[in-house]
Amino acid sequence: MFDLVIFDCDGVLVDSEVVSNQVMVDNLARYGLQMTLQECMSQFVGTTMTGGMQMARDMGADLPDDWIDEIYAETYAALKGGVPAVRGIPDVLAHLDASGIPCCVASNGSREKMRITLGQNGLWERFEPAMFSAHELGVGKPDPDLFLAAAQHFGAKSPAVIEDSPSGSLAAQRASMRCFGYAEHDDGARLAAHGAQVFHDMADLPALLVL
Repeated sequence: MFDLVIFDCDGVLVDSEVVSNQVMVDNLARYGLQMTLQECMSQFVGTTMTGGMQMARDMGADLPDDWIDEIYAETYAALKGGVPAVRGIPDVLAHLDASGIPCCVASNGSREKMRITLGQNGLWERFEPAMFSAHELGVGKPDPDLFLAAAQHFGAKSPAVIEDSPSGSLAAQRASMRCFGYAEHDDGARLAAHGAQVFHDMADLPALLVL
């Protein structure tokens, strides 16, 4: 049995990826890079903003040096407009509570961003004591250190990771952790390529975790 469940935040706990990526689409268009929402999500979901900035420049976007501050400000403003919890997450958390299995968040996003998104859904208070952010650790996925830090904090020997991005599933693979890949918007092939067990409905997760 798993002794810890590590959740990614965006797209796993809160349904924020569409909002965030639409902001990215609109912003990059102003700098000469035209993308559809689906193309943007395929390219940028799970990346750090530093990595995303370099990727966008490589694709032809003429970004200013202060672009990261700009995109964060625009993204946070959009997220404050409202993001729901991922459908099925309250039931998953209830199953974890009933099973006595601890859980935490490990995200490439900032604590400020998680306060906005999780705070709208009554989840900030639950996860804030055990929250692992790449902004604070200084290294993000696909590096495994976020997940390893979470496991060390809890003294976990057999953690499970819940991810929705290739970089997150790769980080889990590098950490030698079992990964369940939540693929709401596609077939999950890119998650499976890094060893994730793909599922498409969060309601299925308790059975996969054998809760």
